[in-house]
This record gives sequence, C-alpha cells and structure tokens, in this order.
Amino acid sequence: MERRRIGQSAEAAAVSFLESRGVRVLLRNYRGKVGELDLVAREGNTLVIVEVRRRSSNRFGGAAASVGPRKQARLRRTAALLLQRRSQLARLAVRFDVIAIGPTGLQWIKHAF
Repeated sequence: MERRRIGQSAEAAAVSFLESRGVRVLLRNYRGKVGELDLVAREGNTLVIVEVRRRSSNRFGGAAASVGPRKQARLRRTAALLLQRRSQLARLAVRFDVIAIGPTGLQWIKHAF
C-alpha cells in the first residue's frame, strides 16, 4: 500500500509540473493488454506519453535509468493500442518522455526514447 501511495504522489507531482508548463494531461494510468501508461498528455499538436519514475537514491543510475529497453517496448505497445482505440489521438505526433523524481528533484526528459 505504501508503494502505491508513493507512486500516486509522484504522478500528482508530475501532473502539477506538466500543467504549470502548459501541457494538458488527458489520461492517467491508462491500462492496456500489455502495460500501463502513467500519463497521456497533449502539448500543442503532440501526444506525449509520460513515464513517471521515482527513486529515493541515485544508486544504479537513478529514476531515469530504470526505464530500460523492455519497459520502453511495453510502453510503445501500450501506446499503439491506445492510438488504435482512440482514433482522434492518432492524428497527433507522438513523443515519449520520462519524468524522473529523485533525491535532487524532478527532471523532465523530453524525447527520452
């Protein structure tokens, strides 16, 4: 239960951060057959898929490093499913970002992969 609360807190911080920069969050915790998208947002004519990661330490590369090739592939497959189900979103360019929250603060990595 504690992990869920920490995750929800990190996602809420990411939403506040993005919205303060003019990014409109459309969906939170979109679940597909193969995975989950933490945040789906829109910035201009771009659909932004955001993976939120929180780590209390920078050991092992920190929060951003935890989005490895397997996680990236899962995010791509889930995003493809979202675009199939919601055709109005398929007209937009797609970008994958990571919001990494660590001991030194929040880092927004645009075009993370």
